[in-house]
Amino acid sequence: MELPLREELRGIEPYGAPQLDVPVALNVNENPYPPSEAVVADVAAAVADATRTLNRYPDREATALREALAGYLGHGVTARQVWAANGSNEVMLQLLQAFGGPGRTAVSFAPTYSMYPEYARDAMTGWVVGHRAEDFSLDVEHAVTVVKEHRPSVVLLPSPNNPTGTALPLDTVASVCAAAAEVGGVVVIDEAYGEFRREGTPSALELLPTTPNLAVSRTMSKAFALAGARLGYLAASAEIVDALRVVRLPYHLSAVTQAVALAALRHTGELLGRVDDLRAERDRTVEWLRGRGHEVADSDANFALFGRFPDRHAVWQGLLDRGVLIRETGPDGWLRVSIGTPDEMAAFKAALVEVVG
Repeated sequence: MELPLREELRGIEPYGAPQLDVPVALNVNENPYPPSEAVVADVAAAVADATRTLNRYPDREATALREALAGYLGHGVTARQVWAANGSNEVMLQLLQAFGGPGRTAVSFAPTYSMYPEYARDAMTGWVVGHRAEDFSLDVEHAVTVVKEHRPSVVLLPSPNNPTGTALPLDTVASVCAAAAEVGGVVVIDEAYGEFRREGTPSALELLPTTPNLAVSRTMSKAFALAGARLGYLAASAEIVDALRVVRLPYHLSAVTQAVALAALRHTGELLGRVDDLRAERDRTVEWLRGRGHEVADSDANFALFGRFPDRHAVWQGLLDRGVLIRETGPDGWLRVSIGTPDEMAAFKAALVEVVG
């Protein structure tokens, strides 16, 4: 029997970066520093408390967690303006379920996060992709033209951008939001790597009070070293948050996930203490790569996109043969390396020298 699979899903492979057992894994932008024993103990105690009530459904509104996340974000954000879900991936899907759908369009600008068109597909939303400039910045005039022409209900803009690491100036965000407002669209600024921004690079959170069609998404996977917990969230108007509450599945965020995230937020200072170390390691890596003659995109994230290689797959494979796994992504000829510990980056550099000379 042939299954009645949706036509647009036939022959499609599931999304996912290679999961290989290698000595040095620098391919999915994880934080290389695990939680301390103090954090482990607090999380374990919180999970134990949650376990005692697992016969009951969790708080479907995640009230305490949203209050704690609002406190962390600052910028006058209230708990009513915060929403949390199983990774920022689920937040994005819920946004498209609420504001996309048949007959509607989502827009982004390439190169950009490779999951965005999949979110649109899964929410049966049309997909239009504009382009970025040669330096991976976003040309405001081009972006506004695309928005006005295609009249999207959702615009997805990562800042810092994945896979390039490029952050958006606030005036660019404001211009895109204004254009989207004219056509009745919502703009999502995906700040999954926001905590790694270089000093002086602002967050789109600053625009929230004056921009009702703006949503700013974040994750605890990166800076908080909590990728295994799967906790993403956003800040937006209470009206946008209420729309997501309509499409969310019942009790979508488990009691255990809420407990883990709340425990982690009690250790914000410690968990974010490594962010400065990773920023410094990123800047050293960018400088080293440029010193070796490679092109490197300016990065406000915990990774670096570098190139250009006539056969990037051969370089990727050569690194893998030497026990170093990075990501073959982005425009042709480019590769992306996550920022790891000093020892991991030393191994990456040594392997790259062997591969490309």
